[in-house]
Amino acid sequence: MQVAVKAQVERDVPESWWTLKRSTDVVLGLILLIVTTPLVAVAMLAIVCVTGGQPIFAQERIGMRGRRFKMYKLRTMVKGAHEMRDDLMHLNEVDGPVFKIRNDPRLHRLGGFLRRTSIDELPNLLNVLIGDMSLVGPRPALPCEVEHYDAYARRRLEVPAGITCLWQINGRSEVNFDEWMRLDNAYVDSWTPLGDMLILLKTIPAVLRKDGAH
Repeated sequence: MQVAVKAQVERDVPESWWTLKRSTDVVLGLILLIVTTPLVAVAMLAIVCVTGGQPIFAQERIGMRGRRFKMYKLRTMVKGAHEMRDDLMHLNEVDGPVFKIRNDPRLHRLGGFLRRTSIDELPNLLNVLIGDMSLVGPRPALPCEVEHYDAYARRRLEVPAGITCLWQINGRSEVNFDEWMRLDNAYVDSWTPLGDMLILLKTIPAVLRKDGAH
């Protein structure tokens, strides 16, 4: 199922670039999945011990050209967290159609650590191998956020959603919505296979520094 996405003038990208992007996603994604599986397994066990609930959380997101898919993450919030969103809206710290709280009261005892270290996003690698996402691309948005996008923001849907992107390595949650959209549009207009590799390399120190991770 898809959400309505207004037609945009798409950038003319060589087909070989898309092939190389997908090949890199499959090969590097599989390697990263194998390497990080022990860490994810430990984190899943810890979540079960601390919360007594399911460790994996699947949430509907919007991908390329408005396609809906289930994105997998390690669960960082208490049960029923999304039902509390309206009651906590007055605590929202970001502008635009996005909801983020630095010290979110819905996080369970391990949630903050998992988010600050980006360990919660490692199951996204499953989405990469399935083909829902790419290693590099704009972070997949919630349907309720996309509903409020203007034409400029919708351009971020012209490329596959990704695990990391220019937003991730340039401040993440510290960046306001307009700058976030500018960075995503810059990626849409200029991405190359080599550029993707550079973003991946820059993601490592950004994650270690915990830039804007909350």
